[in-house]
Amino acid sequence: MKFRILYVFLAVGFFVSCQNEDAQQLAAAKDAKKKELIFANIEKGWNFSNPPISQKSLELVRNWEELRLFATELYQKPKSSIGAFQKKAKELSKKAMALNNNIPPEFNKPEIKARIAVLITKVNSINLFVNIQEIPDQKVVTLVSDINTEMASLYRQMDEIVRKKEIPKEEGEADMIRMLDTARAIPNTPKP
Repeated sequence: MKFRILYVFLAVGFFVSCQNEDAQQLAAAKDAKKKELIFANIEKGWNFSNPPISQKSLELVRNWEELRLFATELYQKPKSSIGAFQKKAKELSKKAMALNNNIPPEFNKPEIKARIAVLITKVNSINLFVNIQEIPDQKVVTLVSDINTEMASLYRQMDEIVRKKEIPKEEGEADMIRMLDTARAIPNTPKP
C-alpha cells in the first residue's frame, strides 16, 4: 500500500514537472521571439545620417580627433546581435563623453558646448535603454533620429560660427567692443 501511494506521488510529481518544463520552454520561445523582434526593429532603425558640413568648418575641425572618432564610431552599424548593439552603445557613450576634450578654439563656445551636452545625453540614453532587461526598441529608434538631428544642429552651428567670423567688422567696432569689456575697466580703489 505504501508503494502504491509512493508511485502515485511520483507520477503526479513527474506529470507536474513535465508541465513546468513545457511552460518554461514555451516562455523561453516567446522570449526569444520577442528579442528577435526587438533586434530587428533596432537594426532597422539604427541608421545614423552624415549631415553636411561646410568646407571651411571641416578644415577647422580637422585636428579635432575626438569628433572624428565619434563620427566614425557612429556610422559603423553593428549587425550580429543585441549584444553587438550594447557594445556599440557603450563605445558611443565613451566617445561622446570625449567630445568635450580638445575642442578647437574657434568652436570652444557655449553654443557648441550646449549642443555637445545634448548629444552626450542622447547617446547615454541609448546606452541606458539598450542595456536594460526589457529593451524599449521604439525609444531607441526615436533616440537614433534625435541624435541625427543633434549632429546636424552641431554642424550647422559650426557653419554659423564660421560664417559670422567672415563678416568684416565696421570701422571703430573693435574699439567699441574693447570699451564694453568690464575686465579692462579701471579698478575702483581709494587713494591713500
